[in-house]
Amino acid sequence: MASILKLSKSVAKLSKNGNIIQATKTLRNASTAAEQKQVVLNVPPTNVTTLDSGIRVATEDWGSHTATVGIWIDAGSRYENAKNNGVAHFMEHMAFKGTGKRNQTQLEIEIEDMGAQLNAYTSREQTVYYSKCLSKDVPKAIEILGDIVQNAKLGEAEIERERSVILREMQEVESNLQEVVFDHLHAIAYQGTPLANTILGPTANIRSINANDLRCYLDNHYKACRIVVAGAGGVNHDELVKLCQQHLGKLNNTYPDEIPILAPCRFTGSEIRVRDDSLPLAHIAIAVEGAGWTDPDTLTLMVASTLLGAWDRSQASAKQNATTLARASAEGELCHSYQSFNTCYKDTGLWGIYFVSDPLKIEDMVYNIQEELMRLATSVTEGEVERAKALLTANTLLQLDTSTAVCEDIGRQLLCYGRRLPPHELSHRINSITAQNVRDVCYKYIYDRCPAVAAVGPVEQLPDYNRIRSSMYWLRV
Repeated sequence: MASILKLSKSVAKLSKNGNIIQATKTLRNASTAAEQKQVVLNVPPTNVTTLDSGIRVATEDWGSHTATVGIWIDAGSRYENAKNNGVAHFMEHMAFKGTGKRNQTQLEIEIEDMGAQLNAYTSREQTVYYSKCLSKDVPKAIEILGDIVQNAKLGEAEIERERSVILREMQEVESNLQEVVFDHLHAIAYQGTPLANTILGPTANIRSINANDLRCYLDNHYKACRIVVAGAGGVNHDELVKLCQQHLGKLNNTYPDEIPILAPCRFTGSEIRVRDDSLPLAHIAIAVEGAGWTDPDTLTLMVASTLLGAWDRSQASAKQNATTLARASAEGELCHSYQSFNTCYKDTGLWGIYFVSDPLKIEDMVYNIQEELMRLATSVTEGEVERAKALLTANTLLQLDTSTAVCEDIGRQLLCYGRRLPPHELSHRINSITAQNVRDVCYKYIYDRCPAVAAVGPVEQLPDYNRIRSSMYWLRV
């Protein structure tokens, strides 16, 4: 009791002098600083090291038991021409068919013995080889990835076998009408430029590509300065740097011919219609030219794309959807599904909407789409933008919940931006966008612009291109 009285007197004395207020503030500040430090510690940094050869090594170490490591190469179908279109994708297939030190069977057994996954993909601007494995197997995974990138065997028997595989893959793609529509969209939007090329290439090229074509492509594009080695999960940065120095030493920056230059791609407002009345539904894409990865308008266009949203008939609560176009689509049964898209490249992009509709509903759907586009450019509200920003932020962060997704993010961003945008910076930049920003950017990219239109199926009711073009602006007093 005496101790309590003594403490009370001390508190009263401190309070009288005003020191207790200062002491409380000091304690609070110390607590806040400790919390902030803990938050920072919980966000692993992206460490980047550039080797003497020019290869960039980037990691995000979580200390987990699994990891994803991969090689991102600044090379894709955009770097091809009419004669060798398809060679980048063909090379991706050949990488897993054996090297100078291990054949296909040995490669598959080594991967299976580790319990790992080995995969690859080719896009219009990038080629990627990556492996997901236990963190203790990262050295072996990097050794295998380095081997397949530098020492692909390219035997005649393997080439012929993969030629048949790719031709079958092309038939599967042709049955996927969404893929077909987007290939047509690129072909007309970027006609006469490398971005018009399909990733798989034309059938004639696939039948004629040989070992010399593949070797020539490797020698001209798989260069150290165009490569990023990324790792996420249980990956030690210093160890990965040493592994890259050891296993990727053959990659150099010496070109056998002149250095390939990325040609600028010109957007052309135009249309293509592949009418096929035997199909039950029409598949249509409408797009304007968007912004490239490094353009400051890119995130604002992503918010605008989120405002358009996506919808299909399986959604039970469509009529209560916060997106205006989704409500109109549900109430009027205008389409079976639609989705907005914002496809970015280094210096350009495609921003628009893809939908699947009954033939008799096409005209109404196009009308509602264009009304919504004009509204985005002139009168979108602050409340709508706040909701879209929250949704975009959540979707962006939720996509980064695996080591493979983070590794892909690191590799792509280092090739596109030259650095990794940390999630908190990305969130801050999204949250700083206002409704006025959205209106200004949409007015710049959408209002009174010539769209590119690609349509496949029973598209007789699709309005004439001149009519679609004339609805890209409003005549209002």
